[in-house]
Amino acid sequence: MSIKSMPVWKWALLLLASFIIAVFLYGLSDEAVRLIPIGWIRWIGCVAAAAWIPALYSVLVKWIEKSPAKDVPKRKSLTDIAKGFGVGTLFFVLVVGIMMIIGVYSILNIGTDRSFLIVDSFFLFLIVAIGEELMFRGVIFRWIDEKWGFTAALIVSALLFGAVHYPQGTWWSSIAIAIEAGLLLGAAYKWSGTLWFPVGIHWAWNFFQGNIFGFAVSGGGVDASLIHAKVDGPDILTGGSFGAEASIIAVIIGAAISAYFIIKSVRASRSAGR
Repeated sequence: MSIKSMPVWKWALLLLASFIIAVFLYGLSDEAVRLIPIGWIRWIGCVAAAAWIPALYSVLVKWIEKSPAKDVPKRKSLTDIAKGFGVGTLFFVLVVGIMMIIGVYSILNIGTDRSFLIVDSFFLFLIVAIGEELMFRGVIFRWIDEKWGFTAALIVSALLFGAVHYPQGTWWSSIAIAIEAGLLLGAAYKWSGTLWFPVGIHWAWNFFQGNIFGFAVSGGGVDASLIHAKVDGPDILTGGSFGAEASIIAVIIGAAISAYFIIKSVRASRSAGR
């Protein structure tokens, strides 16, 4: 039975079950790699986790939905992650560039003697990106999209994605996350048809925000960054202690990129329906 044809009660129960299992798989994998001491063995563990989490997701889809997972194709994994990483990098560079132009971000010096921590974060943020995209796009977005349509999936998944970040921030930071990330990642997933593309965007955004440009990431601390900067200005422009994600600059740029992928997704759907 397809998701679309399921009775609502069965759809709701299986959606909840899929989400809980996805949370468990991500949490277990994340904790496992963090138990390994920082160094090359942990980084290999992260790469292994980046492979086994999608593999377990495929098993989950096959088991619950009785059909293969179409959104984690092996042949497109590296290319789509690379494309997404490029989009995420450009996104954050634009945000910082505007902050520099208006004078709320200025570079003090470049370089660090804690490069091993930057490399460690690079790999850990990959696990975060894969785990969160699996939960919010692979499960929440996809199940709602197939049952109720693109608009409902985009709005609900974005709001939930913003809501889970509330404990680390404020109502404004949650709204900002919902707009600039929830909408963007959902639209990018719909347009690309794979989890890999939003994973790349998510991965680059977190890494460049924290470990390249030195902002807090979703209200958390940063162990090391390549660029040491002075961030001085109203929280609405800088994002304050939550990080650049809560900046109105990021919200506007994120909304614009989201609109681009939403339009492309709608056009692709219409063309497919002809």
